Amino acid sequence: MDIETNIFKKYQVDNNKLLHYGFKKIDNDYIYETVAMDMMQFIITINDGLVKGKIIDLNTNFEYTNYRLDSIIGSFAFGVREEYEKILKDIRDKCFSKKYFVLDQSNRLTMLINNKYHVLPEFLWEDSPDAGVFRDKRSNKWFALIMNIAYEKIDNKHKGNIDVVNIKLDNEVGAYLNVKGIYPAYHMNKKSWITIVLDDTLSDDYILKLIDKSYKLNSILGAWLIPANPNYYDIVNAFNNNDTINWKQSNNILKDDIIFLYVGSPYSCIMYKCVVIDANIPYKYQDKNLKIDKMMEIKLLKRYNYNDFTFDKLKKEYGINAIRGPRGISQELFEILNK
Repeated sequence: MDIETNIFKKYQVDNNKLLHYGFKKIDNDYIYETVAMDMMQFIITINDGLVKGKIIDLNTNFEYTNYRLDSIIGSFAFGVREEYEKILKDIRDKCFSKKYFVLDQSNRLTMLINNKYHVLPEFLWEDSPDAGVFRDKRSNKWFALIMNIAYEKIDNKHKGNIDVVNIKLDNEVGAYLNVKGIYPAYHMNKKSWITIVLDDTLSDDYILKLIDKSYKLNSILGAWLIPANPNYYDIVNAFNNNDTINWKQSNNILKDDIIFLYVGSPYSCIMYKCVVIDANIPYKYQDKNLKIDKMMEIKLLKRYNYNDFTFDKLKKEYGINAIRGPRGISQELFEILNK
């Protein structure tokens, strides 16, 4: 990898900052020149984000190239390379913004994933700094992995490096392996995962739809059945006075999740549907019946009749044998409760 690619491979240029830095715009090129080390002229050219550079020895008016050799010989060549890298890094830090991944499609998908699922990539391995994991906040399971690999590892017809995304599709894997740009999974279970190259062979929308399948396979439905004991807290009266209350939070409950409150005896039924409007509120409380480490703020959305979702009905029709603490609910019950 050449010097420029190594320094700028995960950065995006801001052309306005180039002009402020001292670059001059000539046609489609941004050009910056400076003299250092007495008589060495450093010329940096940027075109559409691609950085190129050359160094002119003003004593001879010839281009100096020894600093680019794989095995540099001599302290002068080392000094020239160090000065060149110093100039490039200063331009990078002042005129470029950090990108998560190398290729544009990878970074576009990262923003689309964050907008839809509210997660950003996690870079877990020092020896693989270009590999970012996307995981569901509730289940903690991966639903996508973007990484930069040697293209020949998935297709020996290609050379160089490529960004790819691994997506979990389980039983649907075989349906996609004949699509151009999709390969058997690299470095993961080929029966469950696929690998897609992120060079715009496939559109962002197409890939995001597959990521959505993976997300659903790995995520927990953001809907919870939570018990409320009227002997400890008069929730009926609380909701009669206010449609927003604070409630003990546990599990991986997040803002915008849906809460179905099951009120115990003498009601023994689901009585309220609420939405979490704030979560992870610090709160310390403990007595003989209750310990609280954090709270959530919930807003009432709907009331149910006492006989709509009794414990007997939940047990017989939905296999819920106990409601002792917060628990996820099935898609089937979620859809019924939302009718």
